Amino acid sequence: MQGVNEIFRNAALSAALAGLVGLAAAAQISKQSDNRTKASSEKTESSNASTSKGAAQLTPADRGFVKKAAEGGLAEVELGKLATEQASSDEVKKFGQRMVADHSKSNDQLKQVASRVGVTLPDKLNPKDQATKDRLSKLSGEQFDAAYMRDMVKDHTKDLAEFRHQSQSAKNDDVKNFAAQTLPTLQDHLQQAKSIAPKEKREARNESKGKPSPAKLQR
Repeated sequence: MQGVNEIFRNAALSAALAGLVGLAAAAQISKQSDNRTKASSEKTESSNASTSKGAAQLTPADRGFVKKAAEGGLAEVELGKLATEQASSDEVKKFGQRMVADHSKSNDQLKQVASRVGVTLPDKLNPKDQATKDRLSKLSGEQFDAAYMRDMVKDHTKDLAEFRHQSQSAKNDDVKNFAAQTLPTLQDHLQQAKSIAPKEKREARNESKGKPSPAKLQR
């Protein structure tokens, strides 16, 4: 009888030990799960803090540049599309196609920057650029070519100065890097626009001279 009792005691002791081991394992698993949840939460908070910090560090000048660059990029794409449709010169058409391609790429890069620094970009032309598009839409042939290329020289001269300034003085690194990386493309655009503009201006002037004046038509 004593042997049977001994067997039961040993069995109970083994069961108790097994239960303790199970509880310890469960506690360890729970602790690991809590650590993973805490780490994930800390990572999210760190990411949010980083984004908030980036937005907070954006100076009024940097913020203004981002919005202005977005407006300009949007306008270059829209006017470039217009040039591919209405220009009479193949050279002007190709320039318009390049504006669409290059500025679409630049606009996508700027969207990433804006997302990181917390700036909402415009999705339509501002009144000034819309007025330019409306004005050019009423022109055709060589008159359109001359007017469009004249605007391209003017716009890119101004843009180049602003991007060069921001590439040197922007306080936010994302904004500064975007300006510096876009600068060479804008320089190339301006050089190309200047080489095309004089030709289109001369051709438009010659076309205008070849047309009879309203007074002559009345006679």
